[in-house]
Amino acid sequence: MSIRVLLADDQALVRAGFSALLEAEDGLEVCGEAGDGQRAVELARQLRPDVVLMDVRMPRMDGIEATKAISTDPALAQTRVVVLTTFELDEYVFGALRAGASGFLLKNLEPDDLLRTIRIVAAGESLLAPQVTTRLIEAFVAVPERSQLPAAGLDELTAREREILELIALGLSNGEIADRLWLSPLTVKTHVSHVLGKLGARDRVQLVVAAYESGLVVPGE
Repeated sequence: MSIRVLLADDQALVRAGFSALLEAEDGLEVCGEAGDGQRAVELARQLRPDVVLMDVRMPRMDGIEATKAISTDPALAQTRVVVLTTFELDEYVFGALRAGASGFLLKNLEPDDLLRTIRIVAAGESLLAPQVTTRLIEAFVAVPERSQLPAAGLDELTAREREILELIALGLSNGEIADRLWLSPLTVKTHVSHVLGKLGARDRVQLVVAAYESGLVVPGE
């Protein structure tokens, strides 16, 4: 079964480029295109795509609001949003983190990286582009608008689960965590699943946010 992708970008040429790339790849299908955020939300509710590639700056409704509308809609629980960004749009990325995006990519990424990310996110994982992860985290925690994760959420985690949450917040993949802690990848995946459930997080990106907002992980330490 093909992974169905909705493209949301106000530039027709950009959408055409992404569409040509995705349609040429086995297992991927462009199910719709939107030129603004409001239309993206409408099409997401109508078409139920697996993944939405979401630009940030769009008319009528920007990509952040559109991401929030999609990620908070119970009917779209299986739809994942990947936000396309640049270093210059950090302030928008912070909003996207809170809005529920499952991935962040730079617009100058290689085609193979885009295809890989779509597959990763469609499989229920999440991804922060390696080029932006460190900068994103450091800048995010400096933003005053931060809620506090209830202490009870962290209290439910075992010592091992806290350790894994800290490593997730540092940007490590399951494989890297397994190597660091001398565990099997399957064991790490199981722990990550437990952490997601106990903290009520939708995906890995929300775990990064929770770890920093709760103070479990502090930049520089």
